[in-house]
Amino acid sequence: MAALDNPQTLGRARLSFANQSDIDEFAATLDRFERGDITPDAWRIFRLLRGTYGQRQTDDAQMIRVKIPQGLLSGEQLSALADVAEQFSRGFGHITTRQNVQFHFVRLHDVEPAMRRLAGAGLTTREACGNSVRNITACPYAGVSASEPFDVTPYSEALTRYFLRHPLSSSLPRKFKIAFEGCADDHIKAAINDIGWLARVQDGRRGFRVLAGGGTATLARSGAVLFDFLPAGELLDVAEAIVRVFHALGDYQHKQRNRMKFLIRSLGWDAWREAFDRTLAEVRAEGGVALPFDADAPAIESAPDWPHGAAPDPDQIVARLAAERLTGPGIHPLPVRAQATGAYAAWTATNVRPQRQRGYAIAVVTVPLGDLTAEQLRVLRELAAAYSDGSVRVTPTQNVFLRWVPTAELPGLYIRLHAAGLGLAGADTIADVTSCPGAESCKLAVTQSRGLGRLLETHARTANTLAAGAASIDVKISGCPNGCGQHHIAAVGFQGSLRKVDGRAVPQYFVMAGGGVTSDGATFGRLVAKIPARRSATALDRLGALFAAERIGDETAAAFFNRIDLGRLKSLLADLETLSAADARDEDFVDLGESKTFTPEMTEGECAV
Repeated sequence: MAALDNPQTLGRARLSFANQSDIDEFAATLDRFERGDITPDAWRIFRLLRGTYGQRQTDDAQMIRVKIPQGLLSGEQLSALADVAEQFSRGFGHITTRQNVQFHFVRLHDVEPAMRRLAGAGLTTREACGNSVRNITACPYAGVSASEPFDVTPYSEALTRYFLRHPLSSSLPRKFKIAFEGCADDHIKAAINDIGWLARVQDGRRGFRVLAGGGTATLARSGAVLFDFLPAGELLDVAEAIVRVFHALGDYQHKQRNRMKFLIRSLGWDAWREAFDRTLAEVRAEGGVALPFDADAPAIESAPDWPHGAAPDPDQIVARLAAERLTGPGIHPLPVRAQATGAYAAWTATNVRPQRQRGYAIAVVTVPLGDLTAEQLRVLRELAAAYSDGSVRVTPTQNVFLRWVPTAELPGLYIRLHAAGLGLAGADTIADVTSCPGAESCKLAVTQSRGLGRLLETHARTANTLAAGAASIDVKISGCPNGCGQHHIAAVGFQGSLRKVDGRAVPQYFVMAGGGVTSDGATFGRLVAKIPARRSATALDRLGALFAAERIGDETAAAFFNRIDLGRLKSLLADLETLSAADARDEDFVDLGESKTFTPEMTEGECAV
């Protein structure tokens, strides 16, 4: 069993997740690798489990992934992320769909000092990659949502600490994902995780509806119900048993089909359930694993009762951002300051959500492509101290929540967000596109998904008829079938691919429609077209126009595109699929966000090492 940390870890003042010995071991193992004492394969397995992922570039370029448990960041942690971005990366970091923060183009010998700076603020990269229990995510509304029966944060944190450095956590057949949701709407997408926990109350007791075996990519599967109601106090026992079964019976040989969903399919649900039941009995016979707090009465998050810090001057914010310099290849963040009349009203309409606590609001910071510069991270720290509770939460839609904002102080907050280029409206609308890093850095990616993301965001913000009629469509992009951008569960999803025209490679996207996740489970988008990358905005226009014209009442985009006959959707986009040598333009052979001819360079990825 893993040892739980000090049980007093609830609320804002969380104990560190870091351990300096992890970093000492990383430095020592790197030295052994460079001396030739361990093989490249052994080194690769080790560094992945320490959150360091090789990029597609042949020179010294690494991605480091920082786990942000439950998406919760303190002010000091925001500063640490800013320092790493500025000193060791390109001057900015990237929020992922699993509430991590990634830095790209980091030199291998800069990984250790970056880890030490992060560890000083309590952050770790341990088990952020590799065949391990990954970052455990939680709904960013947890604790302030009017629809939740209780706050899932303390339970999620307890499970995070339980599996971090657990004896089995770093030796699984494949990566293992866990998510917690408390709201009536499934914001965290629990149904596509290996374990999904949905908060419930029954007969006055707290508990969870437990889903098992969800996932996307090559076998899109919604998690099956393992327990309709599990008392909260049994959470750690059940999680331990599931991981033990996966560790014991999972496929260690075929890395492309060894997620837990494949194990369940190969055994059959009944046989898998029997193995789980036996293992759960063993865990309980050993004495079980207790939560480090009363399962029905953990500490709760209350309104901040301390004086706010001073708000930064808007003009100084503008000057600070103008002075920073971003470096390196790829698409860089472009701070946007909306100048239109009514910008504040538009922002409050889409980016301000009421908390269940009267007088307070959630301010959603829209982060295009999930990218935040070092100075924007520092400004967010100052704004969190001045207007919020000193912390922020990153979201699976690659945005940032400032919670506990007094509603009377929203105008002042907006002025400063606007100055930092973070005042865009349209959070969680068609203009708020989710994208993985794509071929900019990932070995597996086929296309530059970030280039398409920027194109579609810009298009949706400028095509007013599209935004007005189809605002609730969510758009997600992945550069390959693995689905890090979660395109399988988008109302409109784009998956990177390629085709050949007269022997020349053309970047293209599979267009999928009808994906989504509710508290009842996940539905996965149906393939409606395969189109050249530069026609993607036209495809989105047509799908958006159809939705705006024929939507019934409050029908969701996912429900709408599943209701419409697949043949009709395919006919709508059929003419966009055709591309011949005669009608191809030079730009069709250049990927979005690139300037040179498209030359796909897919190599062996490290996701399944």
